[in-house]
Amino acid sequence: MKVYPAIKRILDFILSLMAMVLLWPVFLLIAVLIKINSKGPVFFKQRRIGKNKGEFYILKFRTMRTDTPQDMPTHMLQNPDVFITSVGKFLRKSSLDELPQIINILRGEMSIIGPRPALWNQYDLIAERDKYGVNDIYPGLTGWAQVNGRDELPIDVKAKLDGEYVERMSLVFDVKIFFKTIFSVLKREGIVEGSKGSPGSQTYPYLKSDKRKISW
Repeated sequence: MKVYPAIKRILDFILSLMAMVLLWPVFLLIAVLIKINSKGPVFFKQRRIGKNKGEFYILKFRTMRTDTPQDMPTHMLQNPDVFITSVGKFLRKSSLDELPQIINILRGEMSIIGPRPALWNQYDLIAERDKYGVNDIYPGLTGWAQVNGRDELPIDVKAKLDGEYVERMSLVFDVKIFFKTIFSVLKREGIVEGSKGSPGSQTYPYLKSDKRKISW
């Protein structure tokens, strides 16, 4: 456990750098499609919780209109289809909208495998993760909870699975999660769009009192 995190960070940097070199044509194509399809920037930035509960801005390809309510998980929206662009629907179904997080990994803000970073105002999830030491490690592009239910999981179950990852973290386990992620993406498992379909949706509070802006 003490040695692997250091090795893991080196692997994250090398693999994410290779991914950037190989995938830059895909980045360029997606950027062009987003600009043609709707007004607004190519990237969407959102405040998230990182290692040791430090904050950072996660990067995604923008899949929604710029007038979408900020700092709210998509499954909390009453009718997310109203806000999701046509290109965005494809990007979300294929999970290609997550590709810019390779930049977050290169910056040392995220890992390839780890618990998905919570929104800054998901206080219940953050508190539940504290019980298992989940907030003490780097969040990931994908993780154990992601491949075991994703948006369908209630908060307590998600935190327990993230805690299980903390206990079992190893190269073998990371490789297993990586390949399970590929199969989950191909099957489009565990994705819930809209507040009526998610078992854990009521435990993600959207605090309207904080008007800090997020860049689109």
